[in-house]
Amino acid sequence: MSKPVKNLITEDYKRRFEGLTAAILVDVRGMEANDNNAFRNDLAGKSIKVTVVKNSQAKRAFDGTDLEGLSELLDGPSALVYSVSEDTSVVNVARELVDWAKKLDTLEFRGALLDGIKFGPDQIDVLSKYPTKDEAQATIVTLLLSPARNLVGAVKSPASNIAGILKTIQEKLEAGETIGKA
Repeated sequence: MSKPVKNLITEDYKRRFEGLTAAILVDVRGMEANDNNAFRNDLAGKSIKVTVVKNSQAKRAFDGTDLEGLSELLDGPSALVYSVSEDTSVVNVARELVDWAKKLDTLEFRGALLDGIKFGPDQIDVLSKYPTKDEAQATIVTLLLSPARNLVGAVKSPASNIAGILKTIQEKLEAGETIGKA
């Protein structure tokens, strides 16, 4: 391959992966065509892209970017799997890939990168169990609201007890019963 063609590929990778901070590197070697099509179509429907990369050009494209940590994992045929939507995180990507790895014996993990943290091939399953950003935010909100909810319950409890006693007294008086000392 000529140097100008290699430079064009590198520039294409730079444009394609610009702003990407998280991705998973896989080996799709040996995957049958029908499985590959089903794999890619399913992921595409979930805003996940699979791009087979040329290692030397990808290393040059990753240089100086957030994906630079993946450069050392580029060895042999590699495909970069990443989200093309703000709503889909690399955790969602990992979950999908773990599901697909159960169906396809040929799908091998090389590693992943999430906000500068590198995950090895055996840690993709761990990454898939992380909460997504939305899930983490919901958990934090729940934890923050929990003490306030407990406080409101504690404040309302005595008033609720008094209201219950008054209601009982009212019902007894309406029924014509007398109320004795306790």
